[in-house]
Amino acid sequence: MRTSSGPHGPFDRGHTEDLMSFLAASPTPYHAVASAAERLEKAGFRQVEETDAWDGTHGGKYVLRGGAIVAWYVPEGAAPHTPFRIVGAHTDSPNLRVKPQPDAGAHGWRQVAVEIYGGPLLNSWLDRDLGLAGRLSLRDGTSRLVNIDRPLLRVPQLAIHMDRSIAADGLKLDKQKHMQPIWGLGDDVHEGDLIRFLEEETGLGEGDVTGWDLMTYNVEPPAYLGRDRELVAGPRMDNLLSVHAATAALTAAAARDDLTHIPVLAAFDHEENGSQSDTGADGPLLGGVLERSVFARGGTYEDRARAFAGTVCLSSDTGHAVHPNYAERHDPTHHPRANGGPILKVNVNNRYATDGAGRAVFAAACDKAGVPFQTFVSNNAMPCGTTIGPITAARHGIKTVDIGVAILSMHSVRELCGADDPHLLANALVAFLEG
Repeated sequence: MRTSSGPHGPFDRGHTEDLMSFLAASPTPYHAVASAAERLEKAGFRQVEETDAWDGTHGGKYVLRGGAIVAWYVPEGAAPHTPFRIVGAHTDSPNLRVKPQPDAGAHGWRQVAVEIYGGPLLNSWLDRDLGLAGRLSLRDGTSRLVNIDRPLLRVPQLAIHMDRSIAADGLKLDKQKHMQPIWGLGDDVHEGDLIRFLEEETGLGEGDVTGWDLMTYNVEPPAYLGRDRELVAGPRMDNLLSVHAATAALTAAAARDDLTHIPVLAAFDHEENGSQSDTGADGPLLGGVLERSVFARGGTYEDRARAFAGTVCLSSDTGHAVHPNYAERHDPTHHPRANGGPILKVNVNNRYATDGAGRAVFAAACDKAGVPFQTFVSNNAMPCGTTIGPITAARHGIKTVDIGVAILSMHSVRELCGADDPHLLANALVAFLEG
């Protein structure tokens, strides 16, 4: 662990309280970007449409596309070749998503057909009270967010009396057969029931909904945990914790009048299944926004090249705190701890984008913020996950550094982090964005 001495940033435990509200208000990527946009609007940012012509005026702007958001602040007098400082994150989390033909059931139970998104810890979804949320696409070409924030569905676990092998062999779940939630009783399956229910809940007329992107979520709210409330348990910390911190950091940096570069938030969808979409990090969204910002200020391709060459991105995603019951799964010399500050993520095979020069950038930001940081490296005998970091570096030719907050229970329906780590991360991000 590296300690630091310097002025502390603007955020304290109140930031963690706000994170808990953000998590509760953001059951899906679509809700997460709406929540981020609401915070940006309050800070004076304004939405720009991708179909409109952009101008080169200074100030805060943002683009929404599906479950992704890119926001940036242009200081007054910024030249076309002014470099960017970017915090990248992702809005999606592993979960159970509703299939195109959702109405199912058997043996007197009404069920909803779901597909597994990403790599969830399936057992954590059993016997949870689940809500349903997402985006409804309407016949008139518009869309509407929907959130049924109450116990609506449940994936019931088989009683141990029906499968004594669990005690010896452990729980084994078939993704197709065992993960379909129930939501009522009835002998007949009526096609269209679920969508008609959602139309009624949202005040729409029957037949108004012609498309949907719906997902289940645990309705239990985030909460402090532990004797001294030094931990936070909650959903979707991977990776809304970073989205929230980056949004707060961008609004704080935008209040400065001495910025020498352009601070940016880039929160993408679909990281959990490879980032290859029009709203994913492997798509054209970020590059298009940055280029249009350069050109809107009268820049040329040369200015674009100069700006990108001086740009740095912090790819902020959650990482693994040392697990007290499985410490042997971690590298013996790298044991990140909860409330030990953000982590620098390193992998020499480029599963993370960090190199020595990137480490120096992050160390300088933490030192300026007075924030300690830790380093994460995978055990050599274990495969290493990856992030949007290497994708961002390779796609845009941008210096990228992988960082984040160490948590337990990653990809569970309910994850766990230190209560101080969210605001320590946010303070480090402010220092980075300010330069």
